[in-house]
Amino acid sequence: MTAAVPLVEVWRGTFLESLHSGHAVICGADGQIVEAWGDPHAVVLPRSSSKMLQALPLVESGAADARGLTAAHLALACASHNGAPIHVERVNSWLAGIGCGDDDFRCGPQESRDEALRIQMIRDGETACRVHNNCSGKHAGFLTLSQHLGGGAEYCQIDHPVQQACLAAFEEVTGETSPGFGIDGCSAPNHTATLHGIARAMAFFAAAEEGGDRRQNAAARLRDAMVTYPELVAGEGRACTELMRACDGRVALKTGAEAFFIAIIPEMKLGVALKIIDGSTRGAEAAIAAILVRLGLLDAHHPAAQKFMTPAIRNWDGLVTGAIRPTRALQFA
Repeated sequence: MTAAVPLVEVWRGTFLESLHSGHAVICGADGQIVEAWGDPHAVVLPRSSSKMLQALPLVESGAADARGLTAAHLALACASHNGAPIHVERVNSWLAGIGCGDDDFRCGPQESRDEALRIQMIRDGETACRVHNNCSGKHAGFLTLSQHLGGGAEYCQIDHPVQQACLAAFEEVTGETSPGFGIDGCSAPNHTATLHGIARAMAFFAAAEEGGDRRQNAAARLRDAMVTYPELVAGEGRACTELMRACDGRVALKTGAEAFFIAIIPEMKLGVALKIIDGSTRGAEAAIAAILVRLGLLDAHHPAAQKFMTPAIRNWDGLVTGAIRPTRALQFA
């Protein structure tokens, strides 16, 4: 067992005030580790970073094609979105297309993260719906798959055909038997694996080709949908969206709660998985950006790199009082 290593520093003036430690793995298409920090065998909950794994059965089963789902739908199936109009309107249209409504969702209602929409809803006396939940695209995919499989209404139950299909895909692509699961913020099971296993799965997505077998074809379609629609995967101002744009479509990125992050890199056939152990989002965003710079995929001087990898810390008066930056372990040439 290897301890977590410091990956991100937080400075206030000349004083090192905080450290964000974690584990990270870069994996090749052969399943072998290319580079690692901390413990590659640490068992983790990937949280929303596993959404493309949960969406594999939707495409692989033929459910997506049977319902005429587009790449935009597939991007939403992998999304932790802002609940902005571009997300809500598309998910509502998807629901209507499969004859479902907001009450069919098993994710809870969540206030929109889109400030303009949230303020307008308050003015109009409207309350948040389940469609505003950041996972509503994933749940629209679950409902679509459930209909295709003839499953019942409680599609989040661990023994439901939808969740059994998700578990089978998860274990096959990570190459591991999952030792357990937790219930995610959206009420769906979230299965555990080692960090190496999650990186191995992302390398599979990176190497997948649409002309391959059914699973490869599904993985390639989901990956390409994320890259094509970065604004649907997260939203304006979010690290996933801004960093994918900054990398010019060369990388698919997905965050997960409690400071998880993955990267899928098709041109290098590499998968990346990282976990900051204190659950700090700022730490995970800085670390994933540093790894992208290290791999030559992101310009360290790009505004998005500076925003997430080396942001200045400002006080309430706007004065720069410190900085966040990767540790030497992650620093690039």
